[in-house]
Amino acid sequence: MAEPASAASQDPQRPARLSVQGLRSGISGPFDLELAAGTCLAVTGVSGSGKSLFLRLLADLDPGEGRVLLDGVDRASVAAPLWRRRVPYVAAESGWWLERAADHFPAGRRDAARALAQRLGVGPEPFDGEVRRLSTGEKQRLALVRALVLDSPVLLLDEPTGPLDPDSARKVEAVLLERMRGGTTIVLASHDPEQGGRLGAAAAMMRDRRLERPR
Repeated sequence: MAEPASAASQDPQRPARLSVQGLRSGISGPFDLELAAGTCLAVTGVSGSGKSLFLRLLADLDPGEGRVLLDGVDRASVAAPLWRRRVPYVAAESGWWLERAADHFPAGRRDAARALAQRLGVGPEPFDGEVRRLSTGEKQRLALVRALVLDSPVLLLDEPTGPLDPDSARKVEAVLLERMRGGTTIVLASHDPEQGGRLGAAAAMMRDRRLERPR
């Protein structure tokens, strides 16, 4: 049996930031892990191995069984929309439903979003312009900004730098490291085998929709 993935050891007197217990769907899992605040779990694996399914289960976007706790609070006791703001999922292919990119950000957080976008290399013109004019990389970075401005304790990231050039990817990683230093816990799926190392992440391999530690 594969050994379940787990991050750094926990203080026995304090619950993990993110605790996953027997989480499964009809085609994936079970998953068991604990992640401390400010840590990262980097999940690698071939296409179709179940990385995105795992993240969607954590975000409560796909039906499943088992328990997920955030700072000791069971997901079952939290309304789904609130959970998804606290544990947002950034898909590998972002969705956009309004004409202008800026309109996807709450008015009260738009300045913060614009500043974050600038840090990630997306200037004012794309931010305030039409979504149809955005490049794939600009869409991906702005989708990440949509999650970052929530200031959530957990981020679920599916190939967050997949379509980006190396310089843009390093800018994203710098922001993620900054958030981790502030206590944000990150679970990311990546095809880049070196990205987890740059983020100081614990490593796990998705194989046949099961999560394993690499041997």
